[in-house]
Amino acid sequence: MTRPTAIQISDVSKRFVIRKEKSLKERVVNFGRSKLHKEDFWALRDVSIDIESGTTVGLIGPNGSGKSTLLKMIGGIIQPTSGSVRLRGRLAALLELGAGFHPDLTGRENVYLNASILGLTRAETERHFDAIVDFSGIERFIDTQVKFYSSGMYVRLAFAVAIHVDPDILLVDEVLAVGDEPFQRKCLERIRGFQHEGRTIVMVTHSLDQVAEFCDRAVVLEAGRVAADGLPRDALKVLRADFEATRQEEITKSQLAEGAARPLAQITGVALRSDDGQTGRPTLVVGSGLAVAMQVDATTRLSDWILGVGLTTPMGTTLYQTNTKLMGVPPAPLLGTGKYEFHLADLPLGEGDYSVQASIQLLDGTDVHLVPEAANFSVRGDGSSLGPLSVPVTFAMV
Repeated sequence: MTRPTAIQISDVSKRFVIRKEKSLKERVVNFGRSKLHKEDFWALRDVSIDIESGTTVGLIGPNGSGKSTLLKMIGGIIQPTSGSVRLRGRLAALLELGAGFHPDLTGRENVYLNASILGLTRAETERHFDAIVDFSGIERFIDTQVKFYSSGMYVRLAFAVAIHVDPDILLVDEVLAVGDEPFQRKCLERIRGFQHEGRTIVMVTHSLDQVAEFCDRAVVLEAGRVAADGLPRDALKVLRADFEATRQEEITKSQLAEGAARPLAQITGVALRSDDGQTGRPTLVVGSGLAVAMQVDATTRLSDWILGVGLTTPMGTTLYQTNTKLMGVPPAPLLGTGKYEFHLADLPLGEGDYSVQASIQLLDGTDVHLVPEAANFSVRGDGSSLGPLSVPVTFAMV
């Protein structure tokens, strides 16, 4: 049975006008030629997303990709230049620090103000007031003007109000990163409770681990367009690949700019072989080993360098890393092609899919080449455990 659509975003675009005048005087002087002194910036272009009721969706992407703009459109704070956004149910939004609060009012007064903006009557706010203050943990300062609050106190009170308006849809921007760790855990536990209650949650975060843990789905935005939309593991792969491509581009530019002062080298091949002789994408049994063969091509002399290997989960979480420096086996200087092999013995990995990282660095830590997903393999378990680690366990009545 399909769930009803809680949020329907249809062909949404948003244009902002960037003015080049730096002062009012310049704007007056250039009044007749205003078009020459401004340009259009499209924060979003033709974005269409349907979000089902009861799902948790993460909006992710690099800075400036349009995540917060889209969230504000869902919240009705800004209107699209074209397209439409339709919602089903009561909305609560925690979009930016202090949104909906008046700095000259006290915390108590702002609770009533913010709750009324979110659709609660005064009687409903009074019924929830003690719970709101208790959740925020700032009872001592509830009658202090909020302009004297710290950023953490702002977030505590705003989140406490938002979760007590009984929302069908909760929008959460990066603001939770402002609170301290105990309060973040408290908020995330409440979000988990909302998920069990079947509420719809849309969150913008740069914490990819939170996306992997909480979201049923992730949407990657790049330059105002949808670059990927699907399971978190797939979307995060796209995002991390883009991050690494950008990083590698920066490395290459630095190499070319520095010329001979910085070597030009690449990992041009990575091949895997299991202990029982499987190649390609091998399937290991728990506790077996894996050989990782690498080919490195250096077009300029590569000396005082480090070759590294690592293992990651499908979400990109690093489980293990080592390199020739840590192992105390520095490779000889290289000009041309070199072939090397790491053997990872007795891998204590749980059942699942894994990726191999490969990297070249100089001894001073300068990156030369990074391959975040150089090869893939799987581990077959007996179904007695979950997670990326395999640990021998016994159980007894005592």
